[in-house]
Amino acid sequence: MKLNLLIDNIKISWKSITSNTTRTVLTVLIIAFGIMALVGILTATDAIKGSISSSFEQMGANSFSIQQKGLQLHVNGKKSRIKNFSHITYRHTTEFKENFKFPALVSVSITGTGMATVKYKEEKTNPNIRVVGIDENYVNTAGKVLVKGRNFTTQEIYQSRHLTIIGDAVAKKMFKNENPLNKVISIGNGKYKVIGVLEKKGSSMGFNEDELCLLPVTNVRQFFSRPKMSFNINVLPHNGTLMETAIGEAEATFRQVRGLKIIDDTDFYINKSDNLAKLLLDNIKYVTSAAIIIGVITLFGAAIGLMNIMLVAVSERTREIGIRKAIGASSKVIKQQFLFESVFIGQIGGLLGIVLGIIAGNLVALLIGSPFIIPWIWIFGGIFLCLFVGIVSGMFPAIKASKLDPIIALHYE
Repeated sequence: MKLNLLIDNIKISWKSITSNTTRTVLTVLIIAFGIMALVGILTATDAIKGSISSSFEQMGANSFSIQQKGLQLHVNGKKSRIKNFSHITYRHTTEFKENFKFPALVSVSITGTGMATVKYKEEKTNPNIRVVGIDENYVNTAGKVLVKGRNFTTQEIYQSRHLTIIGDAVAKKMFKNENPLNKVISIGNGKYKVIGVLEKKGSSMGFNEDELCLLPVTNVRQFFSRPKMSFNINVLPHNGTLMETAIGEAEATFRQVRGLKIIDDTDFYINKSDNLAKLLLDNIKYVTSAAIIIGVITLFGAAIGLMNIMLVAVSERTREIGIRKAIGASSKVIKQQFLFESVFIGQIGGLLGIVLGIIAGNLVALLIGSPFIIPWIWIFGGIFLCLFVGIVSGMFPAIKASKLDPIIALHYE
């Protein structure tokens, strides 16, 4: 009996919703917009977080780099003494590799240019190819993977050979379906034999990792020379749990290489590979907070709108309520009917908003090259929020309807 009564209430609630199409659609759209803003922005931020994490993992997990530090002459109004060098020379890198005894892989790199043009026969790239000089360890410390060919040897680095390892985009542009290995290409004004092809990394944050040519660091030093070239040192400890120990050892060793005394400030940076990623992810937290605030404010407005609509529905159906009470419907049944109606509208709006939010969020994911994301946490969160909005918005109108006097209600016009 109770089950039949429940089913009848559900049918009556659904009939009431479908009989007031315009009003229902407007309320559903208000709720859907709030959920879409919430789910859409949070899906997009999840995609961005995934893209950032993936990008920095590709740069070499559990590694750190030693980089040039700009001169800082004043700290808190006091002059600080910085000794000798602002840039890291090639001599510094070789001395560091010789003196750093910690169990780790050490590589040296230098960016030659970010605007090189690569040519092969009639094919030619845009002047946007990044040329990086590397040593024999760079591929491993930077998280690169060779899908064809081989890495540079120590001897080839020492001899400054005209050899290159190219990115996936360069290989596809230059050689189409042809095997690029042992082919000679022009990079800038020089000719280089291709000995390897890197695995495709794709684009992330507007930067294409595949538009890349790796040359021996000594070759870049010679043919892409510029004043005060500053080299980067990348260190990959064999044991990732000893990262902080390795950083301390590296700083001490490089201070000796730079000839710094105890009173001298450290004139170089040591950056962990995940430092920038953490900084970016921390900043994204503000976007997430803003999205939640926007969604909550919109849902609050939707809740008020839904409550007003339910109050109007109570007024319009006062006579109907009186008739139902007169033939035996209890206050609990009447209250249940209006609550169902409010919850149904909330859930329809929520489901529509979730679908639109997932689509909007994944459009952002598509633009930044991230995979399709289904934000299950936010989906269930959105459903719960809409259920909450439906119950809260419908409770007062439902109680008001349930307390109507049937005699007064039957005389209502």
